[in-house]
Amino acid sequence: MTYGLIGYPLTHSFSKGYFTEKFAELGLADSHQYLNFEMEDAVGFCSLREKYPDLKGCNVTIPHKESIMAYLDEIDPTAARIGAVNCIRFDENGQTIGFNTDYKGFQQDFLQQLREHDWTARAFGLPTNDDLLETFLEETNALVLGTGGASLAVHEALRELGITTMAVSRRAGEDRLTYADITPELIQDYHLIINTTPLGMYPKVDARPELPYTAMGPAHYCYDLVYNPAETLFLRLAREAGAGTGNGTGMLLHQAEAGWAIWNE
Repeated sequence: MTYGLIGYPLTHSFSKGYFTEKFAELGLADSHQYLNFEMEDAVGFCSLREKYPDLKGCNVTIPHKESIMAYLDEIDPTAARIGAVNCIRFDENGQTIGFNTDYKGFQQDFLQQLREHDWTARAFGLPTNDDLLETFLEETNALVLGTGGASLAVHEALRELGITTMAVSRRAGEDRLTYADITPELIQDYHLIINTTPLGMYPKVDARPELPYTAMGPAHYCYDLVYNPAETLFLRLAREAGAGTGNGTGMLLHQAEAGWAIWNE
């Protein structure tokens, strides 16, 4: 059986290594393979089934999480609401169904990180427990850096927790801020900052979102979906200012397992 990752470019694939190792652990190395399907245009998806008739599932990454939806037979309601797909199942009857596992993967890991960081205690001097965390999150604002497919899943995950979100983009637009709008005063109203852009990803490790990092402090928590390097420049500058920080490795693990469950339903 064949599985794979759709995206462009695919210079580094967490998914291929993860699932190749998983197949070996499950004794499936002789019957299962995970391939990288690098394609500049999502229309290339249409020829995959012909090339790989035993294709059972695909992950989708930058830049095709939104454009891939036009080529699928069915979209799961949650993925349709988010407006992005990162997981595709190929049914036995030839139908393709799109899902979004990013939002749950992010949500699970983000909550876990806040608990482990003891965020409510560090930020507000109050003991961390789930009830208190839930209450504070419902009164918290978050900046979501970027407006691509991954950002849509993050908005959904945060709003499901009662958090008020605001998108940040290089370009001005409706219902979003630009980086020039993020002043030291404004950032005091946004204690959670999530980077969904590829800024700082290897090999361009010197790139970072343009933010007033020195205005951050213990009440802030910064999360980067980038996991290579483990600490991006965004996270390092936030940490040095006193903010809590975490990368997206845990999110990847959660969404990968969610995808495996979907493929094996």
